[in-house]
Amino acid sequence: MNEADRRRRGSYGGGVTLPGWLADARRVTVLTGAGISTDSGIPDYRGPDGVWTRDPDAEKLVTLSYYVADPDIRRRAWLMRRDTAPDARPNAGHRALVELERQGRLRALLTQNVDGLHQAAGSSPELVLELHGTVHAVECLACGDRTTMAEALARVDAGEPDPACRDCGGILKSATVSFGQALDPAVVEAAAEAATDCDVFLAVGTSLTVHPAAGLTDLAKQSGARVVVVNAEPTPYDFVADLVVRELIGTSLPRLLAP
Repeated sequence: MNEADRRRRGSYGGGVTLPGWLADARRVTVLTGAGISTDSGIPDYRGPDGVWTRDPDAEKLVTLSYYVADPDIRRRAWLMRRDTAPDARPNAGHRALVELERQGRLRALLTQNVDGLHQAAGSSPELVLELHGTVHAVECLACGDRTTMAEALARVDAGEPDPACRDCGGILKSATVSFGQALDPAVVEAAAEAATDCDVFLAVGTSLTVHPAAGLTDLAKQSGARVVVVNAEPTPYDFVADLVVRELIGTSLPRLLAP
């Protein structure tokens, strides 16, 4: 690896000058993963201290086949939803992306997260594409009726460990995309359009191992966009990235996105 490659893939801290193309980009499409929300108290999944790293069995709670077949899995899932950072607030990483939008440079904000913290920080809902759904809503797997998570959790607290749909008695689940469950085709299509229509594709806090979200990086690169990866751990896309940053997201992202 030559010096140019080392500078390109290294951490751009310590006063190192950022590449001009990053500051000059007019259409930045951002993909975020769990890593951007860890500073808000929400653990990631695959990191060294991630939820599934510490408890591999916890992955069953978000796997559709297990969830549908096993009432005990559903009961555990409802308790997990109740206890997972209920008071989480946006952090500096989320706010940096709000500033990017205020600069008029955000093409779209694609997120694998279900926590709603981008919108809570002030990102325009019409620019946020929630690839994996939202934890703030609940839907019936039988009739499709949709209610709020707050209402469902109130039923859990009132003594219903596995609340059923009030309309048809079907199984209720958070309006998130579980393993084995298809993504919304319209959301995927809109995300693909945003990935192919940007100057810079910025992947923040995502392991880039879950598809089809990770494949958006390929679309962006093939369409001529520069790729920036900001993640604590190596990703499969580091070798194609034009810039890789290993610094803390809350400190690096505001600097990276400064006009």
